[in-house]
Amino acid sequence: MKLTPLQKRAERKGRNQTGLDMNLVSLIDVFTILIFFLLSNSTGVETLPSPKAVQLPMSSADKEPRDTLVVIISGSDILVGGRKVATVAEAMAATDDVIVPLKAELEFMAGRQVIRAENKAQGQRVTIMGDKDIPYRLLKKVMVTASRANFSDVSFAVRQRDAS
Repeated sequence: MKLTPLQKRAERKGRNQTGLDMNLVSLIDVFTILIFFLLSNSTGVETLPSPKAVQLPMSSADKEPRDTLVVIISGSDILVGGRKVATVAEAMAATDDVIVPLKAELEFMAGRQVIRAENKAQGQRVTIMGDKDIPYRLLKKVMVTASRANFSDVSFAVRQRDAS
């Protein structure tokens, strides 16, 4: 039986074809997840967790926040790293300027943080997120407690004022 040139070409093509098929759907899924992960984590703005109970004061500061330990002072509680350590009523009722449970928690957190040797002389950093309506006396007690726990670099969290 004699084959036509078209049939010969089809037979050659069938002989040279390997049975390897590549499924690109799973690779596309992996790359899509990877791109989503990279885009969601590439933000240059550092955001601090802001509970709804804390209304931050407004500011026109241009510096970006540093990654520090966060002390949150709401209308009723004092939290360190999201954990309640004292109530505002207990802190205001204390006659001393040092809030003992807050100092204990700050010292515990200081023991957990890793500080480079060249930065150890500067002291440790803490950011205070205080409600804009808390009394200054309470804020002063928190700052004194932080300094007694060797947190000498104190920053305050504020909301960025609109550029209007």
